[in-house]
Amino acid sequence: MTPAGAVTISVVMPAYRAEALMPRVLAPLLAMQARGEVAEILVVDDRSPDATAEVARSHGAKVLTTPQNGGPGLARNLAAEHAVGEVLWFVDSDVIAWEDGAQKLQAAFADPGVAAVFGSYDSAPDGAHWFSRYKNLMHRFYHQTAERDAQTFWAGCGAVRRDIFRRIGGFDVETYKVPSIEDIELGYRIRRAGGRIVLDPTLHGKHLKVWTPKNAIHTDIFRRALPWSRLMIAREGVANDLNTSHAEKAKAGIAGLLLLSVLALPFATGLWPLTLGLAALALAANWGFARFLYQNGGLAFAARALVYHQVYYVYSAAAFVWCLFEYHVLGVKNRLHVP
Repeated sequence: MTPAGAVTISVVMPAYRAEALMPRVLAPLLAMQARGEVAEILVVDDRSPDATAEVARSHGAKVLTTPQNGGPGLARNLAAEHAVGEVLWFVDSDVIAWEDGAQKLQAAFADPGVAAVFGSYDSAPDGAHWFSRYKNLMHRFYHQTAERDAQTFWAGCGAVRRDIFRRIGGFDVETYKVPSIEDIELGYRIRRAGGRIVLDPTLHGKHLKVWTPKNAIHTDIFRRALPWSRLMIAREGVANDLNTSHAEKAKAGIAGLLLLSVLALPFATGLWPLTLGLAALALAANWGFARFLYQNGGLAFAARALVYHQVYYVYSAAAFVWCLFEYHVLGVKNRLHVP
């Protein structure tokens, strides 16, 4: 049973083509429900063409279905209309929440000033390939090292009080019809409404998504960098938080100079001392991340991941620069929609 004075929690899981994942992701949540730690588990099937809904229902979850395929924001908003809990705990359908998750949320929401809480991926993602591990561990690193009072929100494993969620209108499903930065944008509105957002690095989930360079680059640019840059430039300002911190901006600048020097080497071989110097500077600037990668995968993994990370900085920074050009030179002032 939920202890006196504790909040009631509704788990909300948007799901699309998640039939194979349902048994794994529901198991710890069902255990929490059996212990009385969560009031219900709402799986919202976003019109999946597979048996996602049937499998979720057979395992004991309550299943809702969206009126049309509309993305995770629409699915979460629908669940919020039906949820009985005072807190909506969003868990993605490719995330296995750790079994102490509800207890972590109870502790965080014991503070009445806390409007939302989010956590972090654990250090053992499912994907075995070095690139997939790098992407998931990068996400963990940023969440483990960020300020505890957050400026934004993450809905992969994050919770929000139902009353403030409903009051500010839930997720923006008109602008973000596909998985994008709808949770980041929600976080900005929670903060504007006076709510405090807490990052709890011990609230863990195991990410089951397997990344490839192709899907990572597409997501990084078109689902993250471009829409987030446009949102910051047009409305919110550039926050000093997570991977938009001042330190990250400096690292992106170093990575850009390093790439330019490498490209110039075939035409000006005398630049190699500069290139080596910039490489050493990049390593020094990213030393904490490099050490983290080494601890979680060894030297070869860390070296590969750190080299790619410089490329990630360059295309992410290029996206931001493009958005500045788009806004200030081309005069495109309200291009927030993500198709």
